[in-house]
Amino acid sequence: MNVTVQVVGAGDAFGNGGRFQACTSVRAPEGHALLDCGATSLVALKRLGIDPGSVDVVLVTHLHGDHFGGLPFLILDQQFSRRTRPLIVAGPPGLAERLPRTMEALYPGSSTVERRFAVEIVELPERVETPVGPFRATAFAVDHPSGAPAYALRLAAGGKLIACSGDTGWTESLLDAAAGADLFICEAYTYERAVRYHLPYATLREHRERLGCKRLLLTHPSPDLLAHSNDLADQLADDGTIVAL
Repeated sequence: MNVTVQVVGAGDAFGNGGRFQACTSVRAPEGHALLDCGATSLVALKRLGIDPGSVDVVLVTHLHGDHFGGLPFLILDQQFSRRTRPLIVAGPPGLAERLPRTMEALYPGSSTVERRFAVEIVELPERVETPVGPFRATAFAVDHPSGAPAYALRLAAGGKLIACSGDTGWTESLLDAAAGADLFICEAYTYERAVRYHLPYATLREHRERLGCKRLLLTHPSPDLLAHSNDLADQLADDGTIVAL
């Protein structure tokens, strides 16, 4: 089966390198999913010509603004576009409470207004393959405090496995998330320099064979990593990067 992965936003929280915040589109025969939806993601989707109305499911790694802060804008866009089919949003425990709070902070009344479509929230348990709309997702706890658990995610779509690290320091659970994945989209925040709760590329290179993924795609770079872009043995994603699986 054909699965198309397109990086919508390959950047960190601060837009370094001119990149939009974290968001990846996964199109499969059974539907269209987003992995993360940072605050800039609606703009990035429209710039790439990706119809937000085609999105069936949004899976969120953790509850920081550059990974889930675009959800209020996506939901409001779909409300004004007269969407009628449900939008499923899945992520860590705490999502069902944090999302309406965020919507109310940005647009008071927006979380309780009557819509033509339902926003169905799924809080994912750890290490249990869980149906999420037409897809199946598995969450693995990682090391990145965000006021709620932070996850790496593994998505089964169109007979392929796509893994996403989210943001994290090195943890052995990444090995389980990446094992056998057709594509592992992984943070490489710095080149060698240690930054707490984030991954340097040197650590990924050290564990590259243990990851067990068929392909590694780097994302979420800081200026330090971007300065070493010619020294990378693995592909660094840019906004719009497409991987066909």
